[in-house]
Amino acid sequence: MKRKPISRASFAGLTGLAGIAALALLSTSALAADHKVMISDFKFSPASLSVAAGDTVTFTNQDSAPHTATSDAFDTGTLQSGQSATVTVPAGKHGYKCRFHSSMKGSVNAG
Repeated sequence: MKRKPISRASFAGLTGLAGIAALALLSTSALAADHKVMISDFKFSPASLSVAAGDTVTFTNQDSAPHTATSDAFDTGTLQSGQSATVTVPAGKHGYKCRFHSSMKGSVNAG
């Protein structure tokens, strides 16, 4: 059986489709940005953050005391001094706090 040669136009169309298919396979997490929040002096910095839905936020504890960043949508768990945790933020406005220190509050608005 003899194969028919492919034309340049057909080849270009196929490679273009392959590129589109490859982009479609990328997950939103692969395209998500990572934002940083530092925990220092018993405060979240920045205390308010706007991100895209599906972005990640990495919380890093720079205090000597343990802290958490806890909301209805995410929880870092207990972070000891020097530890970090990364959470994925769903769409919406999410207030969070430290479970150990009720005066420590912050918010993430994911649009």
